[in-house]
Amino acid sequence: MPPTPQQRRAARHHQPLPDATAPPARVRRSKPITVDAVIDAALDIVAREGYGALTMRRVAAALETGPASLYAHVVNKEDLDELLIGRLCAEIDLPEPDPAAWREQITSICCQLRDQYLRYPGLSRAALAVAPTNQDTLRLSESMLAILLAAGIAPQTAAWGIDSLTLYVNAYTLEVSLLRHPGDEWVVSRDELLRRFSALPDTFPQTKRYAAEITSGIDHERFAFTIELMLDGLARS
Repeated sequence: MPPTPQQRRAARHHQPLPDATAPPARVRRSKPITVDAVIDAALDIVAREGYGALTMRRVAAALETGPASLYAHVVNKEDLDELLIGRLCAEIDLPEPDPAAWREQITSICCQLRDQYLRYPGLSRAALAVAPTNQDTLRLSESMLAILLAAGIAPQTAAWGIDSLTLYVNAYTLEVSLLRHPGDEWVVSRDELLRRFSALPDTFPQTKRYAAEITSGIDHERFAFTIELMLDGLARS
């Protein structure tokens, strides 16, 4: 008999399987628990309250069960993070490689990934710590690699370029999420940052003079600028 999803995930993460003899949680629930149900409940929590609110206990409560019941489907919190990111990546539209439109195709994938993470504030923080082994996540990098290779970009350059692009998308969306849903005292508004830069002593002449430029950018102007800059570098490599 082939291994169950639970056994495969446990082996992948080198984690012991939950004790099969443990008594089930005595909580009444109207719907059966599945991996998809766990993912749906987790994403709903992140969408409403941010990634910082996501715990196995919160997911279990949303499913009207006990935390122990989740471990029949998800190995641990890290495994859940990987499944969430895989779900978002699976929903991204990936084109057939077109050498004449490779920049537009890569930009589209990056923008879709950006928008997915912004739907779930802070989730990209988990992406910075998750190794891309989920097949849905690998589907994304596989497509990007195929597009860059078809455009004539060397394999090593393409591989590092994809790493740089995805790291930037993750970091950018995390920053935007913090600004939109501040939960830390160090997060300040653009106006406050401009005020602080303008009030710096004269030992920071360039920062004071160009404070408006340093803090400028609306919507996703900075994002578009950086992606274009990175693609320019790939094209020249």
